[in-house]
Amino acid sequence: MMQVYPKPWQSYQKQLDLVMARGMVVTDPPKALEYLERIGYYRLSGYWFAFRERTELCCPLLQHKNQKPSKTKPTRIPLDTFKPGTTFQNAVDLYVFDKKLRLLTLDALERIEIALRVDISHTLGRHDKFAYLKPELFHDSFSIQLDGKTGLTKHHVWVGKHAALINRSNEDFIRHNKEKHGLPLAVWVACEVWDFGTLSTLYAGMDERDQDTISMEYGISNGRVFASWLRSLNYLRNVCAHHSRLWNRNIVDQPKLPPTEQAPSLSAFHDDVHRRARPFMLLCITQHLMRVINPSSSWGGRLKTLLENDFPDLHHLDLNLEGMGVDRDWQSRDW
Repeated sequence: MMQVYPKPWQSYQKQLDLVMARGMVVTDPPKALEYLERIGYYRLSGYWFAFRERTELCCPLLQHKNQKPSKTKPTRIPLDTFKPGTTFQNAVDLYVFDKKLRLLTLDALERIEIALRVDISHTLGRHDKFAYLKPELFHDSFSIQLDGKTGLTKHHVWVGKHAALINRSNEDFIRHNKEKHGLPLAVWVACEVWDFGTLSTLYAGMDERDQDTISMEYGISNGRVFASWLRSLNYLRNVCAHHSRLWNRNIVDQPKLPPTEQAPSLSAFHDDVHRRARPFMLLCITQHLMRVINPSSSWGGRLKTLLENDFPDLHHLDLNLEGMGVDRDWQSRDW
């Protein structure tokens, strides 16, 4: 039976009245209404969530159906009211900063994605021009082990996604190759329609020697560590591409870290649980890859400038770049 959703539809004016009643200061109501109409209450609420008052540390009870209540970890429960001094403009400024951060991140991830297409297709193509279709060229966990629910291997699933990308592509070079050479397409042609997720999944299934060959190009000796990087960067790419909040997002599936000498820029995260669960570490990984792909790129400098100049002043709300997971010496990094 479908549950009844308890919250009613609200006009833009009532949405504004609601946040004002909860303690948010709105100095320009007409402008605030424009933002609600253009950006939306629900999206903006993701940014002002951090502005809300919280309880003292407590252990709320969690109860599942037909089970006894159990205690959760100590936490501060968010209240409906806002911290003193919260303004509507604070939320808008944080939203604008986050948008700039996502666009800058996508700029780097595009270049990383293109480089990976070359890395993976060139490595696989050395074995066979249709290597991506040959299970024997991949790791057993990818090409032989069956999923208990679907009865398929990860390779089966991947090939299905690959076929869908080829079939829906309107690119001239895909049509030309189909007409002239038929299917399947050579790996160095087919890779051009693979997105970041397709690339990271295929890399994770590659033979370990092939993984290491590629990861070594980026100074990382262990290809399984590098596979976790690509998986996390694919998550980062999806957050940015879907216009989701990035700046203080909790990273649940965290990448593995290589020895410090292979990636000195990540040394600050080895012993810090909080920073490993925040996006700044993924941005540092992005910069590590960018320095290999394009050593003369200004991307790192542009990231530093954005963090220094565009993060809004939210000290009155106890918010700063620590929420992103920046380390103590982030400004003195070799950007």
